[in-house]
This record gives sequence, structure tokens and C-alpha cells, in this order.
Amino acid sequence: MFSRIHIMGASGSGTTTLGQALAEKLPHVHLDSDDYFWEHKFTKQSDKTQRLAAIKRDLDHAGTWILSGAVCGWGDELRAYFDLVIFLWIPPELRLERLKAREYERYGKGILPGGSKFTDVQVFLEWAALYDTAGVEVRSRTLHEEWMSELGCPVLRLTGEMSVDERVEAVLSHLSSQ
Repeated sequence: MFSRIHIMGASGSGTTTLGQALAEKLPHVHLDSDDYFWEHKFTKQSDKTQRLAAIKRDLDHAGTWILSGAVCGWGDELRAYFDLVIFLWIPPELRLERLKAREYERYGKGILPGGSKFTDVQVFLEWAALYDTAGVEVRSRTLHEEWMSELGCPVLRLTGEMSVDERVEAVLSHLSSQ
């Protein structure tokens, strides 16, 4: 059994959701990279040295775990921690619709023109839309592919539109076949 699983993909691809769902089925603790990356969620980044020390401490302590969210760049030295990496990809249109819905759920009418979060959300969505076309200078599929090419563990790719249950089943099937 794989005891140290990392789930990565674009913002809105479902990494956190899959991590939580798998943690309900497996004897693994679920951790999310956003909890380390942000000092104040989505507004102020934490210090890189401190976030890396904190995530390493928690991964070392957890035993069996699932880490969701990308750690490319700031967490490159974590590559050796992983037994399995799961890469999620969904079509950009679906992913961006999910992100818009999530932001509305989070901030309500504040994301609409004239709202207090409108500009922040627009900047975020523009950044998120770059995932499938940008180079390694931003969090992109190109960066993720390059990062995964340097892994010493298997990569399970789940691509296309799948329900959470279908993804969980695909992962559990993969794990049981090993």
C-alpha cells in the first residue's frame, strides 16, 4: 500500500476534494498545501522556510498521509517523500466554472462588479485561466509536467470529467492492483 500520497493539479481540478474523500476510505491523514502556503488564507503567503519546515514536521509525524495541492517550487525537496503522485486534469472551461462557483460560495455578491472582492477574484480567475497555456513561470500544466518528470515514484493520471466517487474508485483500484 502507498502510505505517502500527493494529489496535484490546477486550481479547481479537485485535489482537496479528492484528498478529503480518500482520507475517508483509507487509513491516511489528509493535509492540504494551502494550509502551509498561506499565513492568512488567500491574502498573505507564509514564509517559505517556515512553511517547508511545518509541512515536513507534519508529514513526518502523520505516518500515512495524503497531501493535496501543488508544492512545486517551494516544496521541491518533498519529492522524495512521495510513494505515489496523483495528477488531476479537467477541461479548462469546467475548471473555471467550478472556480467561479467556489468564489461565489466563499464571498457571495462581493465578487460581482462593484463588490469588495470583484478585483481580487478577477485577478485570481485570470491567473487560474493560464494553467493550460502558460510556461513554467507560473503554476501551469507545463510546470507540473516538468516537476513530475523528476519524481522517483509512480504517477497516476486522472484526466477528464469524473465525479469524486469515480476518482476515488479509480485510485482505490490502482492501489489494490499494486
